[in-house]
Amino acid sequence: MQENNLIGSRERICINVDKVYDWIVKEKSFDVSLKGKIEFNHVPGIHHGHHLDLHGAIVKCEVSPHPRRPVEILDREDRPFVIDGTPVTLQQLHIRKNFIVTICVILRNGTVLTSKPSDGNTNSRLRISRCETVTMCAPEGTDIEVTFTDLDCFVCTFDIDDHHHHHHSSTSSSSSSSSSSSSSSSSSSSSTDGGHGIKIDFDELTISIVSCQSIQSTFPVTVEFLAEFCEPREELATECPAPTRPQQCPTVFP
Repeated sequence: MQENNLIGSRERICINVDKVYDWIVKEKSFDVSLKGKIEFNHVPGIHHGHHLDLHGAIVKCEVSPHPRRPVEILDREDRPFVIDGTPVTLQQLHIRKNFIVTICVILRNGTVLTSKPSDGNTNSRLRISRCETVTMCAPEGTDIEVTFTDLDCFVCTFDIDDHHHHHHSSTSSSSSSSSSSSSSSSSSSSSTDGGHGIKIDFDELTISIVSCQSIQSTFPVTVEFLAEFCEPREELATECPAPTRPQQCPTVFP
């Protein structure tokens, strides 16, 4: 048995791998409106009732897949197609992708305000879902793997409501607006909630999310093939440095 498995320096082995049934790469871009109240983490030095000047502030965003449910397969339907004259059955997949957005406001003095993590009712608008339909060879039983090879966002426009007041908090009045990620307004609207956080009411906040995604349908299989085993490389030769001695002081001794 062992002799049959050995062919020269190679050996016949079996390993478990994921067979790829289909693989596509798609670019998906979409805009999202996040207008309304956004709560930011407390920043040392900004106290309850503190006037927060948002004039000249810069608003940026970051986006990442949802840590627990990045992708959900909502439905899978068989669809007949004719490709190059050959009838074939492919699957139409309805996919929901879930994201978490983080908003950063950079004040003129360099202070950075970062939105609180979206949890429960806190910053729920920063949890974003988008659905799309893809058609590929993904028969029932295969797993769908979605990998983001690129995921980025930028702030398209923003405007801060200068008339809204938050309950049980102090509000400074002004407004900011921008056609990009920088602010060109002269006033601001914000409030602090007793040192626990900072709330900013965006009358308008539109971000654009750009994603490049790799979508594969896979199924675990066991395959057999001939393989050569790798050998460790040789250790790098290192030479010990020559012994050194302190320099003598010939002008003093001897």
